[in-house]
Amino acid sequence: MDVEKLNETLKQVYNLREKNIESRIADAVEKLKAQQEFDVNKLELADMKALVATVLSMETSSLEDDVEDLLAQKEIIERSLERKYAQLQELKYDVFDVLEEKLESNEVALAKLHQVKLQSIDLYDILSEMVESALITTLEKEREGDIKETIVEVVKDITYEAIKEGSLNTIRVRKILSTILATSIDVAEATPNRAQEILRASLRGMRAGLIRSIDRFKKRLAFMPMEAKHILIKDYDTIIEDLNQTDTLFAQVITNQASQSSSSIREILIDLNKEMRYDLEELVLISKETAEVMRDRFAAFAKNAVKKADSALNSPKAQEAKRMGKEVWGVARVALGSALKTAKDAIDKK
Repeated sequence: MDVEKLNETLKQVYNLREKNIESRIADAVEKLKAQQEFDVNKLELADMKALVATVLSMETSSLEDDVEDLLAQKEIIERSLERKYAQLQELKYDVFDVLEEKLESNEVALAKLHQVKLQSIDLYDILSEMVESALITTLEKEREGDIKETIVEVVKDITYEAIKEGSLNTIRVRKILSTILATSIDVAEATPNRAQEILRASLRGMRAGLIRSIDRFKKRLAFMPMEAKHILIKDYDTIIEDLNQTDTLFAQVITNQASQSSSSIREILIDLNKEMRYDLEELVLISKETAEVMRDRFAAFAKNAVKKADSALNSPKAQEAKRMGKEVWGVARVALGSALKTAKDAIDKK
């Protein structure tokens, strides 16, 4: 059978003006039979694939074009959003620059303004630079006895502000903690005589900031709007799992950064990681408490989600999935039967 010719004929006789897919395909098959020899039983798999691809292409051509157009629009919108977001952040910086200039003679007001600035600007994009600046300023200005506690407080505030407004998922939290620790390592390597105290204080601050962020999330669960609740239900299992292993996440961040550092820094971090394993009780406790609050608050929502999932099992899409599963089983069974027959024939010949 000349499948290439058959395929060309299919393109010519396929009538998209027919009222539905069933009638279009039935009409095309009848025309193929009428014009030339067409025996579906003689088609190889590759031939069947080629003919089906032709039908799919003709049926979906218009939608494919729509999807391509939408993807192009999406790309334009995403680029535009990135530019607007950058402009938004830049404008915020400009506003705070002017306000700082006007208040530079008033230390009390300036300190309050800096606190507002910390809460108003997206810190993720400037996290590394901010941590570095804060640590260097601390080392330059603080007295010997105040350095450790100042670093703890500075890193705690930065960690908290960076984590609190976004999603409390493992990937995001890991990136924030890793960025802060990596920057602290850079400063520690540049100040080797104080490396241990810088890293110990930074880790304490990171831990305290993470605890504070989780505690805030726990308190906000009670007043969370309906839209956010649906998001939580969607990621319910993931969030619960993440909350139950925050201590592991924290330890992994230290281990990963240690593996990428110089031998002297690696040794310090490994020792600090061992030391802090016995000092993560508060982190574990607040995480488990938050997981429990989430379970209690969203038990009803979770049950509704299960009901919706049950009804979804009877949807046309689910039924199609079941049917295809059976078809796959059938294909495998036929292939297995053919293989067994071939093996049996080979044995019989012997």
